[in-house]
Amino acid sequence: MASFAPLRPGDPQRLGGLELLGRLGEGGQGVVYLAKDHAGQHVAVKWLRPDLSGDQVSVERFLREVQVAQRVAPFCTAAVLGTGVEQDRPYIVSEFIEGPSLQRVVQEEGPRAGSVLHRLAIGTATALAAIHQAGIVHRDFKPANVIIGADGPRVIDFGIARALNATSTISSMVVGTPSYMPPEQIMGHTVGPAADMFSWASAMVFAASGRAPFGSDTMPAVINRVLNQQPDLSALGEGPLRDVVVACLSKDPAQRPTAEQVIMRLLHQPAPNPGMLAQGAAEAAPAQPPYRHPAGPPSGPHGGPSSGPPFASPSGAPSAPMHTPMQGPMSGNVPYATGAQFPQPQQQAAWQQPTIPPYAQGPYTQTRPRKSGRAPLIAGVTVAVALLLLAGVIVVIQLDKAATTVAVDTGTPEPQRSRTSKTAQASVPATGNRRSIPGGEIYLYENPADAIVLTSYEVFDKPKDDWIDYARNSLRGTFTKLSGNWESMVSPDGKLLATRGRSYSSDDYDFIVISDRTSGERTTIKTVKEPLISSIRSWSKDGSKILLNVEKKSGSKWLYTGFVLVDVAAKTAEVVDVDDTSVRETAFGFDGDDEGVVNVYGNEKNRSLRFFDSEGKATRSLTGIGTLSAGTQDIFSPSGKTFFTNCPNGGDGDHCIWDTATGKQVRKFSSDCDKALGFYDESHLYCWEQNNGDNDEIQVLDFNGKLLRKMLEVPDDLNFSPVFTINPSKGS
Repeated sequence: MASFAPLRPGDPQRLGGLELLGRLGEGGQGVVYLAKDHAGQHVAVKWLRPDLSGDQVSVERFLREVQVAQRVAPFCTAAVLGTGVEQDRPYIVSEFIEGPSLQRVVQEEGPRAGSVLHRLAIGTATALAAIHQAGIVHRDFKPANVIIGADGPRVIDFGIARALNATSTISSMVVGTPSYMPPEQIMGHTVGPAADMFSWASAMVFAASGRAPFGSDTMPAVINRVLNQQPDLSALGEGPLRDVVVACLSKDPAQRPTAEQVIMRLLHQPAPNPGMLAQGAAEAAPAQPPYRHPAGPPSGPHGGPSSGPPFASPSGAPSAPMHTPMQGPMSGNVPYATGAQFPQPQQQAAWQQPTIPPYAQGPYTQTRPRKSGRAPLIAGVTVAVALLLLAGVIVVIQLDKAATTVAVDTGTPEPQRSRTSKTAQASVPATGNRRSIPGGEIYLYENPADAIVLTSYEVFDKPKDDWIDYARNSLRGTFTKLSGNWESMVSPDGKLLATRGRSYSSDDYDFIVISDRTSGERTTIKTVKEPLISSIRSWSKDGSKILLNVEKKSGSKWLYTGFVLVDVAAKTAEVVDVDDTSVRETAFGFDGDDEGVVNVYGNEKNRSLRFFDSEGKATRSLTGIGTLSAGTQDIFSPSGKTFFTNCPNGGDGDHCIWDTATGKQVRKFSSDCDKALGFYDESHLYCWEQNNGDNDEIQVLDFNGKLLRKMLEVPDDLNFSPVFTINPSKGS
């Protein structure tokens, strides 16, 4: 059970619509409360102090914590679930994790030593590596801002963090903690990643000795020691940790190692290649409570028929609407220079300071994605992630030093890139962090360097004979059960949520609702009139359009009579009727450029692919392509240059890659896969594999037919329909 103090007189009973259970702590900015969300899960709510509500600087600093937390690599950031204002005071809702601070652990249990200290050093340095790759300087790294969670240390509190061009001074008030503050920050000079490395080294001295390295008495005395003296390092003993701490405590920031160099040294490795550290930091946006449609019994069908076998575990899922994944946009990596090789202790070589451009930041968003949406995937820091896994830690950001709030993963998506942008190629990570997700004995294996991420899924509830939605509270957060919707899809950048409810409007129109996750604004867009429905298919990769399918019931079947293109900016919908009766039984999907649509026709064992423009006119056809294991959605590669099918006259394990422009087969191979689901990246697919073990698995597959990596595992009797999204940081 979470450790918290009772509410005090004057504390609200509810905040942001959430029931407050007690106080987690109080810091310079405000109080952090433990609360219960609508799904019954614990969250933390940080509320700005009343005396600061009129101070614009304090308010901006408070809200900047949200923006900064979203910029760093997803495995290092708290999942911010929402923000709001109550009594003219802003608040931040974050996920919660219980654990004491490093400062408290050392004070209560004594200094750290041996392998415990070494793991702590590697885990916290890995956190800083990811933070710096996001173009952020923490500026207040100290023992009170390191939470010792059940699975490792987590870095918290971004209240005073800044982009790399930020400066700070103590002319009017100290911004930071003097005992752990580097000389350049005290002097008001420009603060870069090297400042955090000084603070990191100071925190390691405290962890090993139980004493603040430069004392904790009067501020003038502490500042004098920071500027002119060296602390006692005898508690560190001899070895790599002492060596890197000495280097990081250099008064000259140019002489300090980078976080990556520290990690590699602690792992007894040479400094890594610059190219190995080029993976940027991530995306994902926070969330707000889900949109609720007006009460009333469902009158529309659940999305109509599938365009093929349900996109589910291939263990015999019942006939149900198919909710297949939507590919997200591709966007650029953040370049990161590693600097000089790590010198041996006897060398006097300077540590070259890396140059890191500030990470492109998207605006803060809030809303909970649900079911069929595809949202941007966790971005990665290739070497940092690998080291994080070796260290056995997951670094996360907390809301306040006295609180224990956190999410395992979240982030902010990069700005949208055009569909024609160059696609980044990277190797598939060999392993992923195992985590259970709700709805059954379901296990997700995620790696921040993966090219795709699971953002939502459906589980078939046999007693209720219904598919139940689950979706991430943020693009990197936990999953929440959302049983009130037929369909929900998050935009590729995480800013918008498109939902379709279970009833028509009062004037008998089907409609979707687009919710702005920043402002909370909701726009209702009517589509087709009863008895037609318009099921959500996918977002375009640039987030400017949404494709819906127009469906009409004919006897026991649902036929696809056309499609709807929603212009998101204009908030309009164009209903397009397709006269071609040969494509009635399969759903339309976006073409490789997201400009028109495609559908299949002809021989059920050897289909042909037909392209239509945005007005429903057939433009060309590619014949004899085989069959589509998961329908027309996600058959195209991220660049749109190729698409995949089950080969003509082949089985589920026979895969063909085709050139989109010419229709020529460019690759053919076989695998153990039972159903290919989509492109992992330009040179890999992901697929269901159900025969090689006790459970069904989603695996990454290369074009030689080799299964490279397990991404998800479910019981073979569970009907499960996942939705993955392409990592927007993987493009360039």
